[in-house]
Amino acid sequence: MPSAPPRAGTEGTGTPPVDSWDDIRTAYHVARAGTVSGAAEILGVHHATVIRHVDALEARLGTRLFQRHARGYTPTEAGGDLLRIAQATDEQFAELAARLSGGGDVISGELVITSLPELSRFIVPCLARFGAANPGLVTRLHLDTRLFRLEYGEAHVAIRAGAAPREPDNVVRPFARLRHALFAAPAYVAARGVPEAGALDGHVFVGGEAENERVPFLRWLAETVPRETVVFRSPDVAARQQAVLEGAGLGFLPLDVAAAHPELTQVLPPRADWDAPLWLVTHVDLHRSAKVQAFLEHLRTEASDWPLAPAQGA
Repeated sequence: MPSAPPRAGTEGTGTPPVDSWDDIRTAYHVARAGTVSGAAEILGVHHATVIRHVDALEARLGTRLFQRHARGYTPTEAGGDLLRIAQATDEQFAELAARLSGGGDVISGELVITSLPELSRFIVPCLARFGAANPGLVTRLHLDTRLFRLEYGEAHVAIRAGAAPREPDNVVRPFARLRHALFAAPAYVAARGVPEAGALDGHVFVGGEAENERVPFLRWLAETVPRETVVFRSPDVAARQQAVLEGAGLGFLPLDVAAAHPELTQVLPPRADWDAPLWLVTHVDLHRSAKVQAFLEHLRTEASDWPLAPAQGA
């Protein structure tokens, strides 16, 4: 009887075929645990089996996935990429298994949300209440302006600002708009006065660090006033807002933040081209999962009471 053909990638190598998913799953748990013994305990296998799987996978891929040291294993850049892909795949398998076993409505495991730092005042209490209502769930929040890669499992739900995201495997829905106006604090007014009829000559400003700003109102500021008049610069939203409140310069504040400080003077009213459109983004493979759908419903319900402008066309 003829023997079965060799598996792709093993022809002529003289080595047995590698069971790729077992190897990847093992490497994933090594990355999570940080040690071979920790991964072996999770998987219920001998530590030698873990080492064999990792070595086989590295040989197959032709790259190092881990840096070995006395305290354990640390993923290399390639190992980090593998970890994110394996985590997303592992979660998709878990979601499928839950559906097939009739437990697809159970909200448990981890829920990872990424959002703009400027929205933390809304998202943190929203997540706290959602977690309290679902005690089997661990919620993780990343407040960062970088784009988290949902296809790598870096987050389940992303709240993004700016132009509509266009990644082909993402589900994108309009959410709201964050409105801003230009304000002056009492200390600034006392020192320099209020611009008359919006004339900004002779005034100084609080702005961003980069000259090619993506944030609409910061881009307007960069295009409108001389760079040297932006005397306080920071990429951090909280730092810029505090600088405006302290009178370091004229600067932009969200309308709800300014409303909490009636002592402020509005120098220029909100403009449509200063708005930051907000989007809810999920990956198509996890969009219909019970925890993602439950959180999106919870988020929309809570957001109806937030002092944000409705999404364009809503």
